[in-house]
Amino acid sequence: MLDLDFTAVVNALPYLAKGMLFTLQVTLVAMIGGIFFGTLLALARLSGLAWLRNLAAAYVNLMRSIPLILAIFWIFFLVPELVAWLIGSTEPVPLGTTVTAFVAFTIFEAAYFCEVIRAGIQSVAKGQNAAGRALGFTYVQNLRYVILPQAFRAMIPVLLTQTIILFQDTSLLYVISATDFLGAASKVAQRDGRLVEFYLFAAVVYFVICFALSKFVRRFQARLNRNTLPV
Repeated sequence: MLDLDFTAVVNALPYLAKGMLFTLQVTLVAMIGGIFFGTLLALARLSGLAWLRNLAAAYVNLMRSIPLILAIFWIFFLVPELVAWLIGSTEPVPLGTTVTAFVAFTIFEAAYFCEVIRAGIQSVAKGQNAAGRALGFTYVQNLRYVILPQAFRAMIPVLLTQTIILFQDTSLLYVISATDFLGAASKVAQRDGRLVEFYLFAAVVYFVICFALSKFVRRFQARLNRNTLPV
């Protein structure tokens, strides 16, 4: 510990910045895709159609019951074999680390965003739905103009918290040799023989970013609560 030298870390900052950019891209794509598909799953779980409700519940329970790293392995190793079988190819069709990251995190996070969104929709007073129907809104219009705006306003802090967890989970991409932030730090650390320095630097960066975002979420939630009128 007395022989720490962060010169290699300083020299590798441009490469680490590229890794952080990829990490942020995965986080943003998975957040947007997760919220979109999570909303569809939430509506399916609240549907009056039993088969649709059960199908959505089965997907959500499956994704929430397996480790994220297993979902990454499924997409990276099994999907190329499945695609090759479907098109009749004798060789696997590689997806690449970028596509794997986007797909794996989106389908995995959709299950978690689904439960957040479903709870948000259920938190809206039933009278709001009845009021929308009384105004002549269709089911879709009622969702768009009455239910979802109120639901999303209430669940924004939870969605942001889940996004912070998503940002942390992107570090698992190192298992498929993706050059995310931790993957970039790991590769340079092994090349230069400075494991302690690079992993310590990576830990500090993750801590600073996640702590700052957590403080922002808490302040945002407090401000949201102050601006919420009592019913």
